[in-house]
Order: sequence, then C-alpha cells, then structure tokens
Amino acid sequence: MTARFMSGFGSHFASEAVPGALPHGRNSPQRPAFGLYAEQLSGTAFTAPRAENRRSWLYRTRPSAAHPPYRRFGGGRLFAPGTADDPLPPNRLRWDPLAVPDDGTDFIDGLVTMMANRDPADLEGVAVHIYRANADMADRYFFDADGELLLIPERGRLDLRTEMGRIEIAPGEIALIPRGIRFRVLLPDGAARGYVAENHGALFRLPELGPIGANGLANPRDFLTPEAAFEDRDGAFELVQKHLGSLWVTNLGHSPLDVVAWHGNLAPWKYDLASFNAIGTVSFDHPDPSIFTVLTSPSDVPGRANADFVIFPPRWMVAEDTFRPPWFHRNVMSECMGLIHGAYDAKAEGFAPGGLSLHNLMAGHGPDLGSWTAASEADLKPHKIDGTLAFMVETCWPYQPTRFALDHAQPDYDTAWDGFPKARLP
Repeated sequence: MTARFMSGFGSHFASEAVPGALPHGRNSPQRPAFGLYAEQLSGTAFTAPRAENRRSWLYRTRPSAAHPPYRRFGGGRLFAPGTADDPLPPNRLRWDPLAVPDDGTDFIDGLVTMMANRDPADLEGVAVHIYRANADMADRYFFDADGELLLIPERGRLDLRTEMGRIEIAPGEIALIPRGIRFRVLLPDGAARGYVAENHGALFRLPELGPIGANGLANPRDFLTPEAAFEDRDGAFELVQKHLGSLWVTNLGHSPLDVVAWHGNLAPWKYDLASFNAIGTVSFDHPDPSIFTVLTSPSDVPGRANADFVIFPPRWMVAEDTFRPPWFHRNVMSECMGLIHGAYDAKAEGFAPGGLSLHNLMAGHGPDLGSWTAASEADLKPHKIDGTLAFMVETCWPYQPTRFALDHAQPDYDTAWDGFPKARLP
C-alpha cells in the first residue's frame, strides 16, 4: 500500500477510501452511507474564530466511544514519568545520544521524557521526548489527550498508520499527529531513533511573515496530509492513552483505525525540512534565530511563543564583518536543541546527532572555544553551511528535566566555555 497525500497547511480537505462514504450537504446525516458512524474531532473550542477553528468529521465503522474502562499502563516506564522535584540548578545541560534498545521495544515502550514545563491540564507548555524503537506496534495503538505530537526522526524511517491515513517520514522530514488522533508506528528499517515535541498549548501554525512579505520560510503547499485509508482488522488490540501526564490502556476487539472517510481542516501532516526557504542577511550582522521558525504555538502574550519549532538548515553565509555562527547570548526564552545530522556550527565537539542540549532562560551560552576561534579568524568569503540539520524547541516556560535526564546528562558540559582569552584593552 502506498501512502497518498493532499497538500496545504490547515486547508479543508475531503477524502474517502470507499466511494460514496462521504455525505454531501450534511455532516451527520440520520443514516450515513454503509452504516458508518459520524464523529466530529475538535482540535479547538467550538466557538474559536473561524480562521483559528480546527475540526474534522470522521466516518468510521464503529463508534470510538465503544471501549471498556481504562487502567494504568505498565509499559513506557520512561515516558511521561514527571519532572524532578528537587530545585533545579540554572546549569546548562547536554546529553549524548541514547542507545537503541537491543530487545523488541516498540515506539511507546521506547519513549523517554527528557524535559517538560507546565501541567498538561493548563493547556500550555511543551515537553520534549526521545524515542528509540526496534519493533513495530503490531497490536498496539496510541493517542495523546494532552497535546499534539511533532515527530522528528534522526535515524530510521517511520511508517505512521493514523485514523485519517498513512504517513511515511524519514530523517530530514517531520510529521505532526493532532491531539486525540489514534495511530501506530511501524519501522521499515527495523530500528529508529528521534525526537518528539509534545505541544500542550495553542496548535502549531505557520508564523506570520511580517516584513518578509508573502513568500519564504515554510510554505503551506509543502505540508502533505494523508488521503483516507482504514484498517479492517478484528482481534485483540491495546489502545494506550496519555492523559494528564500518565499512561492508561484499554482493550479493543478491532483496530481503531477504522475511519473510511473524513473531511475538515484538522489532520496529521508531514513536511520535508529541505523545502524550508531560509531567509538571512545579505549585508552584515547575524539575524535572530526566529528567522528560522518553521512552526509556532502562540501564548497569550503577543510575540512570546508557548513553543517555536526552529531549524538550522543548509544555507549560504555572506555577511561582511560579522561573527557568523550564533553569538553569545542570554535569552528570556528557554532553548532545547537537537541534531538530526552533521555538525552544529556553534559547537566543535560534544554535540552528536541524536543528542540534546538545554539552555534555560537567562543561561549564558554560545559557541565553544574552537567554533569561536575558527569563526573569528575566518576569511569572510561567501560560504555555504552544508551537510547539517539542527533544530530547536524554544518556549517561554522554563524547562524542568526529568530525573532520568538529570542522571544521564554530560558531566562536563560547562567546560565547553573554558579557555577564552581575556580581551586586550588599550
């Protein structure tokens, strides 16, 4: 089966896997075609402004409400375990890549929560997880009631089977699963590792372009939404739910991916990060990293994001008399950074693909000594940064690492800023 897609971020789509399954002129007719059940999935409040309102109508073979009570889930022991209770030192933190387990670990059991902020019940904040898996979710399905999930592969492809269709992504691509959408993950390459940003706040959307104008950064047409596809499977299946920071499970006698047709503007999507149209200076000085924002989740304070997803892709550097890598800075926003491939231009060593770093609000950070020396002495000819792809999940809320994360952080990250010479004053 080949995945088929429609394009356009936030567009209203209509898709049916069986001709005639979609009703015409009514969302919930008295007798939907083929005895299907009509269900509305709302990603925003019913009364959200029309431009902000996200919802889709699903037409499925069984009601999603039909299931026995949930009970606590015994798997996923490092997923959503809560953050550390001790006072958090304001130290910069960095992690080496986590090893892929050597046993049959699926996507859910292999998820490790690294940091989070805010209570999911506040409908604000973001969490960052790392997934490591080497087994398909064969008879297990998952959905997140706490937020939408942005999946960022670093190693190995993911085959995402969702209620609304199939999505395949590889390193260099991302996918978003909306809050509440049920899915399972298959591994075409046998093993996979990557990152997950879980957004509890306002839905991710494209940032405003302001003076940039009508074009640039991520373009809506490059976001691909799946066409309807469904599973007609009976048997013994588990449905795992993340709810208020805990994992719960119930049993089903059939696959929950039984949506035969759907229409609306709330759906999973994929995006190739190579489609991002990077914008930068052609004169002097280094622009703020916000110029690389792919997606934003706004807060209730204008201009202050609940979460931004920012990338640092291949791009030309041409600025004159300019320190070209990211400069030293302290920021009221908190920055979690990951590396998909290559090397990051502000760190000469210690930051590997699959790794992670955290610079919480007002933590001084910037290039290490090797990167600073090379950039300070460089012959400033036009130069293309190539073979690299890093990202940042930035948020206005300070991150709280989990106990696992604190116990596995690099012990000597602060030494990255040792050895800088004192300025030579006259």
